[in-house]
Amino acid sequence: MTSTRPTIERLSGGDLLELRTDVGPAPKNMGALLVLDDVDVPAMAATLSRRLAAIPRLRDRLVTPPWWLGRPYWLADPTFDVAAHVSHVRCPAPADHDALLDVAATALTRPLPRDRPMWRAVLVSGLPGGAVGVVLVMHHVLADGVGGLALLAALGERDVAAPQPTVPARVPTRRALLTDNVARVVRATAALPGAWARVRRGRAELGARRRVPAAPRCSLNAPTGARRRLVTVDADLGAVRAAARRHGGTVNDLLLVAVTAAMDTTLRARGEDVAALTVSVPVSARRPASAADRTRAGQLGNQVGVMPVRVPLGGHLPQRLARVAQITRARRNDDRGASAGLVGPVFRLLVATGTFRWFIDHQRLVNTFLTNVRGPSDAITVAGAHVREVVPLVSTPGNTAVTFAALSSAGRLVVTVIADPDVLADPAALAAGVAEALRDLIQH
Repeated sequence: MTSTRPTIERLSGGDLLELRTDVGPAPKNMGALLVLDDVDVPAMAATLSRRLAAIPRLRDRLVTPPWWLGRPYWLADPTFDVAAHVSHVRCPAPADHDALLDVAATALTRPLPRDRPMWRAVLVSGLPGGAVGVVLVMHHVLADGVGGLALLAALGERDVAAPQPTVPARVPTRRALLTDNVARVVRATAALPGAWARVRRGRAELGARRRVPAAPRCSLNAPTGARRRLVTVDADLGAVRAAARRHGGTVNDLLLVAVTAAMDTTLRARGEDVAALTVSVPVSARRPASAADRTRAGQLGNQVGVMPVRVPLGGHLPQRLARVAQITRARRNDDRGASAGLVGPVFRLLVATGTFRWFIDHQRLVNTFLTNVRGPSDAITVAGAHVREVVPLVSTPGNTAVTFAALSSAGRLVVTVIADPDVLADPAALAAGVAEALRDLIQH
């Protein structure tokens, strides 16, 4: 069969940003932890290997040509061996949920080799009741949160065909790369007139139409190391959604209030008093698509802008939620993710001048990050095994010692607190604060 994939698949601007800004001790990895019902581990490993190997992008490696030949591009890895990416470990004692999260944190923060496809899967056995954990980790250059969710959906699909053996890829010549790069520059130049309107929409998404004050100084903004600790909070999605709607907001608005309330409690316990906290929220530019469409080569990648939201800490939580809903409603526009066109060039300039690492270790733009991805409404199964829980995983470098990732799936909302234990020694206390804030908002 003739492949429909383009001859040269370049990184997008968003992909390139994720690759070039991976400069900290903690790699820019992302993924998910799935907790499955009792399954046969070898059979599950075989199923996962088969389904993951069937996704074209997961068989590709990155090639970086000389700068005048354009951006890095994807090329099918002629030595691809799925067995090199899928491993099995037993959960260390005591084999509880916290120990499983520690295994996931280790898999998340271990760098991925760049000379082969940049992902790994770890099966974790030895859990109570015969449950099995599956930790899926990939470099952020492969996909954003929505694209990563498509990979999870693909794992639940039936095998329609065995993956085709990897065919040695035809390496593009320098002439082909140069021609492709010139064509890309010409297209970008032709698109400049329309880009100015997108810049204005991007400024609105960033909140740059008026002066945005610096994020408050606090002890949770400190340069971070390579380690991360994970704690999860679980809530009923229907109750959370109803509470958000009562106050004119969204689930994301409610999460902004809950995580900043927990951070405020932690800071007060440290003797710090701040009036507000600024949270960076990714804004996806993706349109709805099927999992099969999104997992095709070229349909993953990064299509995300950012929206920093200054969340007030005064007043009761419902009052804060109503205020946050008003703020975010005024910032939304039809061109979602437009801010990427403004942030990307600035960050690439910092990378080019060798100052990006210093910048993210000392930035005063945000206090934390909140990623919220909407998953499938129905229960997920993999090879007939029920998925009890899906835990989102992200690793954020720089001076944000705590990050939050939320995923809604099958009527549940899971919030993962990801913290550097050298800056925040007890992330479980902060997670308890998130849970308490969620309960308060649901009850009011």
